[in-house]
Amino acid sequence: MTTTEKPEIGATAIANGISTNYLEGGSGDQTIVLIHGSGPGVTSYANWRLVIPTLAEKFRVIAPDMVGFGYSERPDNVAYGVQTWADQVIGLMDTLGIAKASLVGNSFGGAIALRIATQHPDRVDKLVLMGSMGVEFPITEGLERVWGYEPSFENMRKVLDVFAYSRELVNDELAQVRYEGSIQPGFQEAFSAMFPAPRQRWVEAMCTPEDEIRKLPHKTLIVHGREDQVIPVQTSLRLMELIDNGDLSVYSHCGHWSMIERNADFNRALTEFFSS
Repeated sequence: MTTTEKPEIGATAIANGISTNYLEGGSGDQTIVLIHGSGPGVTSYANWRLVIPTLAEKFRVIAPDMVGFGYSERPDNVAYGVQTWADQVIGLMDTLGIAKASLVGNSFGGAIALRIATQHPDRVDKLVLMGSMGVEFPITEGLERVWGYEPSFENMRKVLDVFAYSRELVNDELAQVRYEGSIQPGFQEAFSAMFPAPRQRWVEAMCTPEDEIRKLPHKTLIVHGREDQVIPVQTSLRLMELIDNGDLSVYSHCGHWSMIERNADFNRALTEFFSS
């Protein structure tokens, strides 16, 4: 899946001027781009490690680290925002010669996917929006905790507590790994610059106007964990109302990590969706 011994680090390409780390797997006529969420210390690998191998059995899969996250470049003059991230994805597709791709967006990645689909509808085949941002909602206590993270083991444990429904997933080992990931050089500096308080404005900045979402023609699968404490399930209900060709799946006993907590169901749903 990657070209290095460290699984988080894959290949590198210039995407809209940004040196971008991305994972790649599989082959085929259909390309799927996976866009990760915005948790502290997150990488594309951390988000999609249980998804890429399954999708790569049938499709070409590309999973980049968005600028400011993971192992992509962090230019000093970059303006973090949904447009910058959307332009990075389109730039990566251009560099890799991908004329059209399906997009899978997790949380903040869903907002990026929506922005791309509305601005470049001809570059997008199908959409999957998982626990997605992109429409307005009052910021949750969970998202405040995620975006307001200050590095410590205890604080990372508190962040993980709001991500997962299953207590079995939230253990000290995972918290330690994610904490160590969050304190690598440059990681927290970039993260803290993205969503400073007051944070409701950043929820709104990630939105795409509803009249533009209504125009989307793309076949869309919307997925949400019923017990999500970070992005309320009502956002996906709203997206289902707005997207004419959108189907909604809500997973019980599942928090913000549908792709991890309901991994078998999630992978099966995506495989069927992209195969149809």
